[in-house]
Amino acid sequence: MSRMTREQAIGKLSAGVSADLASCQDILALLGRQFDAALRHRSAELTELAALLAPLLDAMEQRRVQRVTLVRALCGATAGMDTLIATLPAAQREALTAAWQALEQLVIECKRLNVRNSALLTEQFSIMQRVLHGEETLYEAR
Repeated sequence: MSRMTREQAIGKLSAGVSADLASCQDILALLGRQFDAALRHRSAELTELAALLAPLLDAMEQRRVQRVTLVRALCGATAGMDTLIATLPAAQREALTAAWQALEQLVIECKRLNVRNSALLTEQFSIMQRVLHGEETLYEAR
């Protein structure tokens, strides 16, 4: 495999951010469906949704690792996207800054919805455990 030019590396980074933006939109939709399925106790749908979410999340993680590797190769071992973006010409810098900020906001929203869904599923599990096994302290001596 031949070495990438700086322009090719930046193109790969930009394409990865664009792909992550699209993936985040899909993840947001799936997290909405997951919440609805959890509310309605549709376990088969929850399993299906988990199978749909996993490859999207895995692909995003692979692009993140690639992004970190490329940024560090271009700007140094401790560099982040902000460092790279600052080195770009104005038009390219503005476009990548906007995409990067949009991605950051979508990731924050995905994390928020994931925490919400997790809390619902955890609460449902806790309730089912109490129903099936009773309260552990129900008949505890006072």
